[in-house]
Amino acid sequence: MSSDLWSFSLATYARPGVEDACLQLQTAGANVCLLLCALWLEQRGVMCDERRARQLQTLTEPWDIEVVQPLRTLRMQWKARALDDAVLKGMREQIKSLELEAERALLSRLEGVAQAWPRNAAGSTTWLEGLAGSAASPNRDALQVLRVAATGT
Repeated sequence: MSSDLWSFSLATYARPGVEDACLQLQTAGANVCLLLCALWLEQRGVMCDERRARQLQTLTEPWDIEVVQPLRTLRMQWKARALDDAVLKGMREQIKSLELEAERALLSRLEGVAQAWPRNAAGSTTWLEGLAGSAASPNRDALQVLRVAATGT
């Protein structure tokens, strides 16, 4: 298991089926960085409670809304036109890099908050469903793909 959240996230995301599961959950309203953080916390055996989950969500929401989503929206808007425009394609790749850097910054912030939480604490360590929010129920299979993939990192 990778000790830092960024390395863990990269290793987990690279596993078979994870990208599709993450995109399915993202489409349903979940935040992929929160999902990866949830898996990381579960792997570390950190106790899940409502206060901690809320703390992670409160940290994530403004960054996602103000930074990540606008970059993603712009990148997706340019997708079709970039197929026939080399300059736009290059600019789209730059936007994609910025989006990834914004997600890395968010993961770093999430790790900064959560790394002090004790490992192997007694109580529930089921973070994934809680941080998936309303996307959890209709996407149980996608959550299971993530959980299985995370155990292999």
